[in-house]
Formats: sequence, C-alpha cells, structure tokens
Amino acid sequence: MISKSEREQIIALINREVVPAIGCTEPIAVALCVAKATETLGRKPEKIQVLLSTNILKNAMGVGIPGTGMIGLPIAIALGAIIGKSEYQLEVLKDSCPEAVEEGKKLIDAQAIDIALKYGIEEKLYIEVICEAEGEKATAIISGGHTRFVYIAKGKEVLLDEQASHSSAAEAEDIELTLRKAYDFAMTSPIDEIRFILETRNLNKSAAERSFKGNYGHQLGRTLNSRSTSLMMGDNTFTHILSYTSAACDARMAGAMIPVMSNSGSGNQGITATLPVVVYAEDHHKSEEELIRALTLSHLTVIYIKQSLGRLSALCGCVVAATGSSCGITYLMGGSYEQVTFAVKNMIANITGMICDGAKPSCALKLASGVSTAVLSAVLAMENKCVTSVEGIIDDDVDRSIRNLTLIGSKGMNETDKLVLDIMTSKRCN
Repeated sequence: MISKSEREQIIALINREVVPAIGCTEPIAVALCVAKATETLGRKPEKIQVLLSTNILKNAMGVGIPGTGMIGLPIAIALGAIIGKSEYQLEVLKDSCPEAVEEGKKLIDAQAIDIALKYGIEEKLYIEVICEAEGEKATAIISGGHTRFVYIAKGKEVLLDEQASHSSAAEAEDIELTLRKAYDFAMTSPIDEIRFILETRNLNKSAAERSFKGNYGHQLGRTLNSRSTSLMMGDNTFTHILSYTSAACDARMAGAMIPVMSNSGSGNQGITATLPVVVYAEDHHKSEEELIRALTLSHLTVIYIKQSLGRLSALCGCVVAATGSSCGITYLMGGSYEQVTFAVKNMIANITGMICDGAKPSCALKLASGVSTAVLSAVLAMENKCVTSVEGIIDDDVDRSIRNLTLIGSKGMNETDKLVLDIMTSKRCN
C-alpha cells in the first residue's frame, strides 16, 4: 500500500513532468533560455550566442515554430529575445504576433544570432545563451531539464550557479518508482487527488480536433480520419486512436499555436501517453474514474521509464510514451497488473531501437507506429501472451526489461545518435 506521504511525492512528480507546452520543446527551451538571458541583461540584445548539445540541435533543426510559419532555431531565438517571458516556461512564445515575427526576421538578417555546438559536455540536454548589448553581457544556462536553469549571470555577477549539483538535486527530489508502484498508485489513489490528469485529455484532444480542421504537416491525422481511409481500414477504435494521436502531432510539429500537455519535456510523449487511452475509453464507454486511473497509469509509466532513459536520447520518445498508453489501454480492457507487465514486455520486444532523427512533421508517422504497437501489445496481453525471457532483451522481471530498454537508448545508441546528427547536418550543408 502506498502511504499518504508517498502519494503526495508522486503527485508532485506528475505535476512537474506533465505540463502545458506550445511548440516543440527543444526550440522552445532554447527560446526560454534566450528570454531569461535577455531579462537578465535588461534590454534587447544586439548579439545572441547560443551553444547547444547535439541532441538539442538535432531536435530543433526541422520543426515549425508556433505562430511564425517558419522552421528552425533562428526565429525561436529571435522571438525569445523580443517577446519571450521566462515566467511562461514552455509557453514562452505564446505572446508571439506578426509584428514580433517581422522584427525577429530583421534580427536574423542582421546576423545577430550565432548558433554552435557546445563541445566537451556529457549532458544531452544543454543550452547556453549569451546576450550582449551596449558593452554588457548576460548568460543563462539550462541543463538536465527543459526548464531547469543551472546558471545565470550578468557580467561578472553570478546570480545562480547550480552546475555542479543540479543533477544530484533533481534525483534527490524524485521518488524511486517501479512499474508496480506506478500501477498501485494509479489504482488506489483517492480519485479526487488524481482528477487533475484529465487536463491532459482536454488539451491534447482539443489539439487533435483543431488539427482535423487545418492543413498541418503531412496531414496524417486528417488522412486517417477520412472516408477513403475508413473504407480501407474501417471506422473503429484502432483507426480513431491512430488518427487522433497523429493529428495532434501534425499540428504541433508544423508549428501551430496550439498548446498540448507534455510529459517529461516532450509534447509528443504527452500526446502519445494521452490520446490512445482517451479514445479507447470514450469508444468503449468507460467511466470517468476508469479514464482517470488509466491516464494516471500511462503518464506515470512514461515518467518512470524516462527516469533512467534521460530527457533526450537516440531512442524515439514514442517508444516510451506508447508503452505507457499500452498499459492504460490494457487496464481499460480489464487487464490485471500481470497483464500490464505483459503489455510492457511486448512493447519492448517490438519497437525498441526506433531512432530519433530530430523533431519534424514526420514524427506523426512514428507516433502512429508506436500507438499501433501499443494496441497490438495490449490485445496480446489480454490473451495472456507475452514475449518471454528466452527472447532478445526481455527479462522475467518487468523492471529489468525496462532497464534493458533504457540502457540501449541511453548508452548503446550513442554512436547512432552521432551518426544521425552527422547525416542531418551534412545534408543541410550540401
């Protein structure tokens, strides 16, 4: 049984990790860092230097920036300086307007923005911004989390310096989870204590429905929601799950000014952890309490897996997020804890190794692959079928299976990550 104090810790953890975001979180985190450096400087910068880890650069190169009709980091950086407010966190650019975009274009044309890799760091999520104007300089650094500032300085005056201790401090405040603990929390917590998780449904479903009415990205969601597709694939829960999930991603990756509820610093992870569960629950007339518990299980499972995987990796985040939604769907199907573990093992045995090659409109295709596997894994789990420990990386113990997944993503695929970035950057230079 989970104690009241432990429940409170887990609720606080969910509230830290499941938050609203507008736009892809990597360029938005860069804009947030620019906004903080600009605020510290106290005036609009004349020059902005941005130093990034490879994973931040990879995820910010090909994605639309909300409210701009433009792609990539330069306009996100410019807007961070012009209209960004650090108090808005991952909604830092929500005050963007056409006039600000035009001003941002002028800043870009003036070659006032310099973007480069930060060498000699191990942290995969690292953003350093140096803003200069009238002979003065301000620096802000985000590291280890999309909104986690570890260093702020104005000139030689250091206002914040947690570079040496931020990782251990973050680990200390996070409760140690297991899949069993995530499941027990979701199943036994007083319903009013976790009702807040319904906001993930409200934001992410709204994003999908707005996407159906627009022309975003590759329009995968709209295509899957069309009559011609239903004639081929049917008008059923499976196609509804695919269309809603990919539609929300279509809009987000195209740079629509539409907020979504993120998970562990990723809007796509939040979408994938939410919408398959919501669609299944609504199509099968599940109660509000069942939906709340399923969403809680899904999101907390994602948070648990990300604790050992890290914020950014060579492994596509949809692998982790779809594993969470598979757990939620299994529960809604009437599954036991054992069957939830079966779903997790089926997921790990299937799509582990899907690479992350940056944030971009085609992420919708990967989300569709992830959630289709989530449904398949849940269906098999409900038949008491799962991949066994004699096969591949699966262990009898579900938590060790998860650890095997995260070891591959955090360590085993590092060289893959470097090669992916090399391919992406050389392609853009040719």
